[in-house]
Amino acid sequence: DACMPLRLFRRENSSAARREREERLEKAVVEGFVLASYRYTDLKSGVTNPAITLTLVASGARAKGCDSGVDRGRATSSAAWTARDLANTPPAYLTARMLADRAVTLAKESGLEVEVFDNDKLAVMGCGGLLGVNRGSTEPARMVKLTYTPSGAASGHLVMVGKGITYDSGGISLKPSDAMHANMKMDMSGAAAVLSAMSALKALRCRAKVTGYLMCTDNRPSGSALAMGDVLTFRNGKTAEIHNTDAEGRLVLADGLSLGTESKPDAMIDIATLTGACLAALGTKIAGVLGTSDSFIDQVRGAAERADEPVWQLPLERDYRRLLDSNVADMRNIGGPYAGAITAALFLAEFTGEVPWAHLDIAGPMNVDGDDGWLSRGATGFGTRLLIDLALNFTKPRR
Repeated sequence: DACMPLRLFRRENSSAARREREERLEKAVVEGFVLASYRYTDLKSGVTNPAITLTLVASGARAKGCDSGVDRGRATSSAAWTARDLANTPPAYLTARMLADRAVTLAKESGLEVEVFDNDKLAVMGCGGLLGVNRGSTEPARMVKLTYTPSGAASGHLVMVGKGITYDSGGISLKPSDAMHANMKMDMSGAAAVLSAMSALKALRCRAKVTGYLMCTDNRPSGSALAMGDVLTFRNGKTAEIHNTDAEGRLVLADGLSLGTESKPDAMIDIATLTGACLAALGTKIAGVLGTSDSFIDQVRGAAERADEPVWQLPLERDYRRLLDSNVADMRNIGGPYAGAITAALFLAEFTGEVPWAHLDIAGPMNVDGDDGWLSRGATGFGTRLLIDLALNFTKPRR
């Protein structure tokens, strides 16, 4: 049990500003206590997460107003908890089909519309990126489309696309070490963040329409697996020559982004554990953000700051696009040994059309190796609270 009086506020000139500050502190207190208590115990015999009681003490009129910050903190921390659970689940317990089933259940509980697309439907739709990565697997792929529609007039339409690689061996380009393989169950952290964030939108009365795409498969080697030199055709008709099958995340995201542009949204964001290059550049605490719209990226950075999920903008250097040139297709799926986070984003940019777009590379902060403050060992759920804040405060970016 914990008790904390909420009287730690500076005086503000504006009562609205003061109340906003109080709500943010109330939300942070709830998030801190709930998320610091998280442990993944689903597969431990006789072990469960203990119930937590947090008592917030407020005086006078503030007591009634306290509910808003507390409710928001409960919703955001619950969503991040769900994202952690999903990413910590071993691959045998969370195949693409199982992840889609979880998404259907959570969507129904959260007031979201949901559609699931199997391999046959994906083939008809021309989603060659997702199906190409899935070729080496005995488990079929799934794409999940989630839709949140506000009760009133929408403030805008935001599309979120999440990478859902439930286990990434690297495919034929097999990852070289056991240590790398051990965390590859978490390569669906982007899809987990999108699903979990969207599950909180109705409770938080989000005013924007939000559409989510979860691009789900595993990536394994076999006799039928994608090979170097193969060429894939994506939903938007573009083609890519495969030079490394371990650069598979961008292949599945390409189809999701292509579909996202077709509804002509006001902005689009993808989130993925995409490149080791971003981890090397920014470390384990900070995600990279790149994109085509500074106005929209500013919204992403603002959401990151408010959610305390830090990001750093990297340049989308157009001159590096030539590193993706192919002799046999529109592009290659890798760009060489340098600037890997940037060339990966440049690949994705080929599928965003004229829609303002941002890309979040969360390869660094997807997990922690040991308890670290309010983060317990394992998946962090990074990006979930950022996406919630982005949706709640979304405005149509300048074009």
